[in-house]
Amino acid sequence: MAHDAATPRPAVGRLTLLTREGCALCEEFASELAQLGTRLALPPLETQDVDSDPELLRRFGHKIPVLLWDGAPVAVTHLDRGEIERLFRTRQPV
Repeated sequence: MAHDAATPRPAVGRLTLLTREGCALCEEFASELAQLGTRLALPPLETQDVDSDPELLRRFGHKIPVLLWDGAPVAVTHLDRGEIERLFRTRQPV
């Protein structure tokens, strides 16, 4: 099936937003990410409570929110819109 060039392709991979209950900064981060998602084709997003996984808690416990792309951190404590746009902007054919 051919892909319509005008329709942005979803980015490959998976995004995970690590949060914590009652974290206002996490809510702000999620809101900013949702706004970016209206302009960029982002990978599917899941949200996970950092306190629910001992390994994630050990790695990121006090540094949340954290945005992971296929398990690798791409944003920690604040959303750098420019960096996210750079990572996920649609590549134009050469």
